[in-house]
Amino acid sequence: MRLFGRDVTFYALLENQADKACQAAQVFHSLSKDFSKMQEYVDRIAEIEHEADEVTHQLANKTDATFVTPLDKEDLHSLSSGLDDITDFIEAATGRIALYQLTEPRPDLEPLVSLLVEITRMTAAAIGQLRHGRPRDAMHDIFVRIHELENKSDEHFREALATLFNAPNPDVLLVIKWKEIYDRVEIAVDKCEDVANVIESVVVKYA
Repeated sequence: MRLFGRDVTFYALLENQADKACQAAQVFHSLSKDFSKMQEYVDRIAEIEHEADEVTHQLANKTDATFVTPLDKEDLHSLSSGLDDITDFIEAATGRIALYQLTEPRPDLEPLVSLLVEITRMTAAAIGQLRHGRPRDAMHDIFVRIHELENKSDEHFREALATLFNAPNPDVLLVIKWKEIYDRVEIAVDKCEDVANVIESVVVKYA
């Protein structure tokens, strides 16, 4: 199965997008453990997000310029859009950390972001398999792991919110700030699972 025929550009661009999401998650992980270099990390993630946007535009332009694409244009758009969303929500989460002038990470941030790092890596691995035309069964373990990580992230997300909301004498404004950050981390994780679902459907369609 050669999903993209002889033109390697389509999946090379998708792999580049997935790699940008991984890079952003890794920098976010460093930030989640140490706010002393906050601006440096936030600026780097914003830079990665800009680079990811450029790759997204390249893929969109190539898709539009190709009369008959080896893969349905709708599938290409779904994969590209989903990967771009992952990086966007990582940038949105870290940007709010700087915007809200938070001075130190909460202890439940790092475990959440650690899961984000792992699921972006697994998503990139799934994208990378498209190049080789792997059948669905050969990719089963990747899909299972992505779903496991999403479920585990859900659990950590709920626990983080419970701790945040049930703290004695909470600072309401601080609670709102951190909830916005946690929400965006959770959405980034969900986007990884969405991309995996699209990959799975594409692999089945073109088997």
